[in-house]
Amino acid sequence: MDEIPRQSIASAVIRFAGDSGDGIQLTGMQFTQATAAMGNDLATLPNFPAEIRAPAGTTYGVSSFQIHFAAYDILTPGDAPDILVAMNPAALKVHLRDVPKGGTVVLNSGAFTKRNLAKADYQTNPLEDGTLDGYRVIAIDISQQTLQALEGLDLSQTEALRCKNLWTLGLLLWMYGRDFTGTEAWTKQRFTRQPKLAEANIIALKAGYAYGEIHELDALLPSFVVPKADMAAGLYRTVTGTEALAWGLLVGVHKAGLQLFFGSYPITPASGLLHTLAALRSYGVLIFQAEDEIAAVCAALGASYTGALGVTSSSGPGMALKTEALGLAVACELPLVVVNAQRAGPSTGMPTKTEQADLYQAVFGRNGETPLPVLAAATPSDCFATAIEAVRIATRYMTPVILLTDGYLVNAAEPWAIPDVESIASFPVAFHTEADGFYPFLRDPQTLARVWARPGTPGLEHRIGGLEKDYASGHISYDPNNHQRMTQVRAAKIRGIASDIPLQEVAVGDSQGQLAVVGWGSTFGAIDEAVRRVRAQGLAVSHIHLRYINPLPRNLGELLRGFDRVLVAELNNGQLLTWLRSEYLLPAAGFNQVTGLPFRVTDLEHAIRSQLENR
Repeated sequence: MDEIPRQSIASAVIRFAGDSGDGIQLTGMQFTQATAAMGNDLATLPNFPAEIRAPAGTTYGVSSFQIHFAAYDILTPGDAPDILVAMNPAALKVHLRDVPKGGTVVLNSGAFTKRNLAKADYQTNPLEDGTLDGYRVIAIDISQQTLQALEGLDLSQTEALRCKNLWTLGLLLWMYGRDFTGTEAWTKQRFTRQPKLAEANIIALKAGYAYGEIHELDALLPSFVVPKADMAAGLYRTVTGTEALAWGLLVGVHKAGLQLFFGSYPITPASGLLHTLAALRSYGVLIFQAEDEIAAVCAALGASYTGALGVTSSSGPGMALKTEALGLAVACELPLVVVNAQRAGPSTGMPTKTEQADLYQAVFGRNGETPLPVLAAATPSDCFATAIEAVRIATRYMTPVILLTDGYLVNAAEPWAIPDVESIASFPVAFHTEADGFYPFLRDPQTLARVWARPGTPGLEHRIGGLEKDYASGHISYDPNNHQRMTQVRAAKIRGIASDIPLQEVAVGDSQGQLAVVGWGSTFGAIDEAVRRVRAQGLAVSHIHLRYINPLPRNLGELLRGFDRVLVAELNNGQLLTWLRSEYLLPAAGFNQVTGLPFRVTDLEHAIRSQLENR
């Protein structure tokens, strides 16, 4: 019998959702890898609870993974899923509201027991009470299908049911014409020491795939094909922001001719950088997992004093603890890179959700006059180049640098064209070695950076510390005029970095017009897509995206004044907005969101139209 032809579509958004113990993130990442291998462009949004193990079957424990893939260039994980895969009632309860009417819901009907319905606070069964009217429902007893596929293996029922995520993955791979051989190879590698589990998961994977083939003619299951995206020739791989950061830091220290010392303390969502760099120790990375945040940053600063590059990472609460040491780094004028993976809320807030609420903290959040450079990465792959730039600025200007990412950036994935590392310009560090006329705060007349002398170098013994130094000798000084001079020169050094960074360019659109939408960090994709959509309808809107937060690009004020209106879109209550208003006295407006989730493109489109309609 002839096969039913697959429906060709330009793009798709799939959201996998289930209990934290269902392997949802693993399922999503394996689908992502298979999709990347097919040549589609893609963007992902992992979303999981903060609790290590929230109560099973409850809405608090629901984990999800969304992937948007297409035959064209995309920048966001999608506003709403075309297909929701709900592994239990709680997943349906949490995520059904995001599925537009007419969308498809794939359900594990075997999980819709009376007990699980009660845990999800369903009074009646949504499979029977009309809740799913208007949706295309594919109800399959995935639990039972998995158990049947694994009959005859020496597994308990609990062990067998843990394979239902691979059965589900197999089904979805079939629905979208993905190949399962990569997942099969990955499974064998993951369970090298547990061949029985490897065999069970592979059988479940193939059983889910075969289920699709068997039921293809029943009109129960839709099947699709998404053509390859038209991407430039090159070697690609899927990369998360965390991976790109780690590799960028490694390349940066290589280009500077230094060793990387990474001192860190685990905190969500920054812990991934510690884990990734720890796996790269064969490249000469020194890793120190400290007992607390203060020890981590102080150890990194100590490493910089010895002539390595100290790097540390954290999130908002940990950054608060690092504040005093950052002030010490400014006073000592030592290079240091501090990665802040921002998360939602004050205090412990929502550790696994994303936000951009640490801009004030990064630019202003220290005692005294302590200016330092602040950079922000725009996409997961952009973390690579931004990390290299942070290393360059830190070593060239002898200053700590804060690199802002966030929970979305470090966990999300996208295709990345692997660059030719040898083509990246080097910026080797020159340590001071001459004893004659040596003063530790002798400055380069162009950069105002002080000299960097390795401790133990004969004749270069000097004091270091947080007390104010004499401008000439470097000795401790309480002279008021000297303090004024030192404060001003430290500020001038940071301001001067503006002449060493690129002029601000327009990401999309013209350099003048009715409206400029300004963003920074991980909002890049959503703003870019929204601006492209409204421009396609004839609106004079442009997108300006900032990598350099402090100092701001030297032409930014002039560029912004070329627009009738400026709308600053950010995942906070208006921090960049305040910064731009104070610097340029612009009557800019803000579009702000603090839900713990990235912007939806449709919401940004509405905000843009509102600005233009209210002129």
